Amino acid sequence: MISNVIKKETKEILRDGRFRISAIILLLLAAIALLVSKQQYQNTNEQYEKAKNDERAVWEDQGDKNPHSAAHYGTYAFKPKFPLSLLDQGVEKYTGVSIFLEAHKRNEAQFSAAADQTGLSRFGELTPDFILLFIMPLIIILIGYNTYTKEVEGGTMLLLRNQGISPWKLAIGKWISAILPVFIMTTFLFIIAAIVLSSISDYGVFSWSSFIALYLVYLLYYIVFANIVLFISSRFKKSGISLVVSLAIWILACFAAPKAASNFADSKYPYPTRQEFASNIKEDRKQGLDGHDPWSKASKQLEKEVLQEYGVDSLHQLPFNFDAYRMQKGEEHEAEIYFKHYNLLKEQYQNQTITYKTLAIISPFLPTRFLSMAIANTDYQTHWDFSDTAENYRIRTQKFLNDNFAQNSKYGEWSYKATGDTWKNLPPFEYDAPSLSMTLSRNMSNIIILLFWVLLSTGALFVSTKKY
Repeated sequence: MISNVIKKETKEILRDGRFRISAIILLLLAAIALLVSKQQYQNTNEQYEKAKNDERAVWEDQGDKNPHSAAHYGTYAFKPKFPLSLLDQGVEKYTGVSIFLEAHKRNEAQFSAAADQTGLSRFGELTPDFILLFIMPLIIILIGYNTYTKEVEGGTMLLLRNQGISPWKLAIGKWISAILPVFIMTTFLFIIAAIVLSSISDYGVFSWSSFIALYLVYLLYYIVFANIVLFISSRFKKSGISLVVSLAIWILACFAAPKAASNFADSKYPYPTRQEFASNIKEDRKQGLDGHDPWSKASKQLEKEVLQEYGVDSLHQLPFNFDAYRMQKGEEHEAEIYFKHYNLLKEQYQNQTITYKTLAIISPFLPTRFLSMAIANTDYQTHWDFSDTAENYRIRTQKFLNDNFAQNSKYGEWSYKATGDTWKNLPPFEYDAPSLSMTLSRNMSNIIILLFWVLLSTGALFVSTKKY
């Protein structure tokens, strides 16, 4: 009996011109979005490789130079492009792709794609994640909004009852026939994405387990939407009303709820302004050791402690260059200041994230969006990881340079120059994204909320359809 219902519903869906046309348009849009994303991905990857190699070559070709001059000369840390960003670009457009690493200062990421675009880019782009998150639920609405109402309007519900079909069999048959086309289209899109990814040479570290996890997340998201649309169809007697209510739910879930949750999180845990942030760091730096100021109270105290430790009465008698030693201690102090203030920012970010994730229960869109970005390594958490890795690399770089300066020169010998081969001894910057298991662990609340939506919507659907 269930198979008969599935055959009947599938035939009606396939005969429906609205579904055929919308499915063709969706597949065309998805194909265009994938090809455009592929081109962008390749261009960005080429730029990344070129910038990374060029910058390393510039660093290694500095020639004979004082290490502290090299520290101020600086270098760049580049964030790699991850393969699944082809499907979900997340916040990468706004976060920047490189961080300038220099002495005494922690810089923020720069060169974001959004900075090079006009204001029109804020109205949305044709990307695979836009189609998966916003357009596919519309297709589900088109497929399922009249699943029950057409039986009531056409008077065929009575015929179905007289044939002895139970409500739950009818519900299962209609549910499968509604979700089956979506399942086929989603699978088709992900197969195309896999083919596109595999056609790109040197596309980075690709994980099939992450790819499959992303696919499963979207299937759960579509199951929730199918359940909601069928539930609405079962509660109304007119197809027009069912369509309007379904579209209203789509707008609330996909547009209004994310914006409301974001505004609430921002208002509850606001970030300091850029001026406040810079002013607080400047004030704290004044309280500690400045590596360039030998006359400050902190410098004199350090000088006294070092002389006592080595049992000498003059800085010239130390077995290393105290100027470089003091600069390294100054770097360590400044690094602590930066970590303190960036950790305060991170704390606000974590509070906002917790609030945002808690509010994810108001819409299935939110946990899906969080999981999609996290699995694709294009979320804010990955950007924070990259920023912290770059800062740790900057600190190691300064220690490498200051140690070279301190160990190969004497106090007051600012004319010291390290040989040109010195710079090659600094290991290059590398960044690896979090593993899938770590990503899923960090997003366990989103997984639970998405599964909660699946159970809630499924329960509501089958309770509602008992009356048939």
